[in-house]
Amino acid sequence: MLQTGIVGLPNVGKSTLFNALTRSHKAEAANYPFCTIEPNVGVVEVPDDRLSILAKIAKTNVIIHAAIEFVDIAGLVAGASKGEGLGNQFLANIRQVDAIVHVVRCFDDQNIVHNMGSVDPIRDIEVITTELVLADLQSAESQLDRNRKKAKGLDKEAFANIALLEKIIPHLNENKPVNTLRLAEDELVRMKSFFFLSSKPVIYACNVDDRGLKDIDANPYVQKVREYVKKHHDAASCVICGQLEADLADLNPTEAQDFLKELGVTHSGVSDLIRATYDLLGLASYFTAGEKEARAWTFKKGMKAPECAGVIHTDFQKGFIKAEVVSYTAILEAGSVHKAREAGKYRLEGKDYFFQDGDVVLFRFN
Repeated sequence: MLQTGIVGLPNVGKSTLFNALTRSHKAEAANYPFCTIEPNVGVVEVPDDRLSILAKIAKTNVIIHAAIEFVDIAGLVAGASKGEGLGNQFLANIRQVDAIVHVVRCFDDQNIVHNMGSVDPIRDIEVITTELVLADLQSAESQLDRNRKKAKGLDKEAFANIALLEKIIPHLNENKPVNTLRLAEDELVRMKSFFFLSSKPVIYACNVDDRGLKDIDANPYVQKVREYVKKHHDAASCVICGQLEADLADLNPTEAQDFLKELGVTHSGVSDLIRATYDLLGLASYFTAGEKEARAWTFKKGMKAPECAGVIHTDFQKGFIKAEVVSYTAILEAGSVHKAREAGKYRLEGKDYFFQDGDVVLFRFN
């Protein structure tokens, strides 16, 4: 299962967000820096309204959502690339994840300590970006030296690595993360072996208070983050209220909705963040639906039918014959699988079919 690391400066709400995402109290959330030391790991269901509709059509009460893992990582401070704070541990933990949710504080509260003395989300983003870039620069220069030594023995791979590293290092020297450097497809594949921290996809989570949820567009911090990350990181952002969602975790769904209505908001943004993270990881869902269950299966975008069959069981992939496929939209419009088939929306797909998000599938296999 792919993992997403929750990162940010100390005391910006990472652990509170983690508890909200996992609907638990696994992570200690306290009003002082470095209350998280060891990373907490939690499995989170991916909200998908399509499943409940498919369940009704299939006449089943069992719904199984797709899931991803979130990791609550210790807060980072300036100088982490040189071992300051929990820098070495932070960098080691972030190296293990596949994507990053970067939490930035976008609310004022004198009762909650900010380790840099004031609320400034752009500064906070730049601090962490700089530390990741500096760590990558050290790594890139070391790898360049090693590959130059190998190249003396006419190692072809070393020559290719050198060419790519000599393109990456000047970009890092401009304090730009690797994920903003345009590379060819073969270069992106090669770069994976370098394990750069700043090459990971990032989404920025603007953590606001419950007042900030009522009129997000009026929050100047949120507006600055949106503009900055789009321009300098070509990245998306979303708005969440970690504390509110953590409070909702102790309520049943009806109580939670009533509580949100009292505050004048429809949701806290956490569901949007989970779905955005799922997409950030390059993941999508196809569905199976029958009397036993309605279930979402996770696949990597770009996977073909046999690989997607293997998500359920390796035997499905080995013995793959055909996939009976109908889109969720077609079923919704028709009202049932049977009517979708009568309308000519059902089709048989072979080994070269690329699965699409929302496909409802039945596999034929030997």
